[in-house]
Amino acid sequence: MGLEIDHTNFSPEDFSKFRDRLQCNLRALKTLLSRPGFGEGDLSFGAELELYIIDNEGRPLHKNLEILEKLNDPQLTLELNRYNLEYNFSPSLIKDSCFSHTQTEALAAIERINKCAAQWQGSVVPIGILPTLQQSDTGYHAMTPLDRFKALTNELTEIRGGPFTIAIEGEDTIQLAMDDVTLEGANTSFQVHLRVPPQEFGDFYNAVQLVTPLVVAMASNSPTLFGHRLWRETRIPLFKQSIDCRPRDSLNPIPARVNFGNNWVTRGAFELFAEAALLYRPILPDCSEEDSEAVVAAGGTPQLHELRLHQGSIWLWNRPVYDPAGGGHLRIELRAFPAGPSIVDMLANAALAIGLAKLMQSRIRDLLPAIPFTYCVANFYRAAQKGLDAELFWPSLEQSQPEYYSVASILEKLLPDIPEQLHSMGFVEADYRPLLDVVNERLKTRQTGAEWQLNKLAELRKDLHKRDALVEMLKQYQRNSAANIPVSQWR
Repeated sequence: MGLEIDHTNFSPEDFSKFRDRLQCNLRALKTLLSRPGFGEGDLSFGAELELYIIDNEGRPLHKNLEILEKLNDPQLTLELNRYNLEYNFSPSLIKDSCFSHTQTEALAAIERINKCAAQWQGSVVPIGILPTLQQSDTGYHAMTPLDRFKALTNELTEIRGGPFTIAIEGEDTIQLAMDDVTLEGANTSFQVHLRVPPQEFGDFYNAVQLVTPLVVAMASNSPTLFGHRLWRETRIPLFKQSIDCRPRDSLNPIPARVNFGNNWVTRGAFELFAEAALLYRPILPDCSEEDSEAVVAAGGTPQLHELRLHQGSIWLWNRPVYDPAGGGHLRIELRAFPAGPSIVDMLANAALAIGLAKLMQSRIRDLLPAIPFTYCVANFYRAAQKGLDAELFWPSLEQSQPEYYSVASILEKLLPDIPEQLHSMGFVEADYRPLLDVVNERLKTRQTGAEWQLNKLAELRKDLHKRDALVEMLKQYQRNSAANIPVSQWR
């Protein structure tokens, strides 16, 4: 999704040409999806981890360009703000112990990055929102100078026609007006990619949507912004509001570019790609020279540059991905989970999400009439707001009226069936069993990253001013995270 562009100024003709290319890409994709054997093959797992770069006092350190240049690692990429980096893990087949492979690679990558960052007395930390971040750390001065980011910021700002407003209520309240979109960079995530056979895509995607609120509650790790105690997963409302470019008109029906979706999928993956192309205005009209329909007609695999670039400017929390590699295939990108607390925690969240989705996939068509999509959306935001304390609507074939259950009670009922589901997909038992133990222990202790941060902050505030308490909390967090200790075991 990080396709680069080499210019920032676009004419009306550029947008018109891009729209035409987008429609051409859609027709090519539709033909490609009907090709026998397309997208078939062994299931694979991949991930991306966004990181904060901080100095010895826990402040954001603007050194992503320097670190990238020094390391010269093609798997390391730049993010919107100068104090963020993203590491793209090598995809691996699920039958090849993909979780262990990713964990080993992640720990080694963080060690390399830290050794490099030490030249500037810096280090990296995986955490949803940096607790020590201040409003002065946002703004154009903090933005990474790439054409893609500049063009994105310019277009979103022009469409908005005024400041981006942030309003989030929790234990505390925050209200801000931002002239740019750099507050989006305050949010760092652990994004999971799972290859899905095209014929199963619709049912599996709906199952992922259904279970995402449960995993968001369990994974919550972003309880503060600028020292304000807000939602357990403050990233969710912050990311949406920080780049909400819809004109300030309450009658405007266009959905936000950051959203949970508009409905259940009824006709497979193509439906989601078409929706993105038809509902959302292009903002990066960079065109390739490929005739995608001709490529498909000749039996080839098109790049679909315009469609992929456009998809990268629409931030669904669960996003469909077309990849031309290896003859082409489809993936689901799960984007709702925060970075941190530790590598093992993040992989446990991934195993939980995939196992739950597989469990629900077989019954999803029967369950969908029992849960209107708006209920699922409400579940998502309720889970982000309350974490494990959330009460969610959960569908049942026996119920005669909507019923709400605690996240913990739903998970306690479903967790025993997950090992069998992961095994049926081809995951290795020795690879996923330790991660499910991490999930069970977190559920038993009720200690997520968000709960640990809030409790530690309250403890430290007894003796320290807020700023000093935030710094000390972050230092303890970073030590535990670096040791790869599950958050359920943090004191």
